[in-house]
Amino acid sequence: MSTQASAQASVHAPAKVSTAAQKSVSGTSGQAVTRVADFYGTYVDAKGDYTVPDVTLTAALRKHYLTPAFAKRLAAWEKKNGADGILRAQNVPARWMVSDNGTVGNGHEVIVTLTFGSGETTQKTKLFVLLERYNHIVDIDTTSAR
Repeated sequence: MSTQASAQASVHAPAKVSTAAQKSVSGTSGQAVTRVADFYGTYVDAKGDYTVPDVTLTAALRKHYLTPAFAKRLAAWEKKNGADGILRAQNVPARWMVSDNGTVGNGHEVIVTLTFGSGETTQKTKLFVLLERYNHIVDIDTTSAR
């Protein structure tokens, strides 16, 4: 369930300059940014399997990462708005990016930028994810708690 795997394969080849783009993803256990990146990466993958979205996995992710109180508030938001509260949308983003926004009280805020669509027709949504000091998500909003 982790997005902490390297996307670069290890291949032995004659020494020459490669023009291929190399990408990697890394994280640190217990770090707020890594935790939110792991959650969103797996959640988007589970929701984005259009042939058969993995509803069992998305439910398990919510139970593992969200506080029970926030899960209840989120369900009410989803019923009222007719959208997925984790993504604040009815569809699944094509890309996502996670960045640190620092401490807020006893918690930590992480910015998640979701990009929907492709080519020239993209829309970005910025979400502010607040984690309590024990690394459970206590809020997701479109405005910062800072």
